[in-house]
Amino acid sequence: MSYALVVRIRTKPETRAAFMEKLAANAAAARTEAGCLRFEVLVEPNDPDSIMLYEIYKSEAAFQEHQGTQPFKTYLAEA
Repeated sequence: MSYALVVRIRTKPETRAAFMEKLAANAAAARTEAGCLRFEVLVEPNDPDSIMLYEIYKSEAAFQEHQGTQPFKTYLAEA
């Protein structure tokens, strides 16, 4: 059975661009992981500060591996 997450994020207009840059790097790296089946970044069309992540991993262990990667750690520290 796969492991899915839905993460809702609210940014501030003045930090959105920098945040999205960090998020894009994390998402791109996650998509290359063997355990990551899907990683989507969705932005509300009428509210660009409302962001949703939709992530699917092969297992909870695969998600935990994702959390141990350098791109994820950098995202957490900088975003």
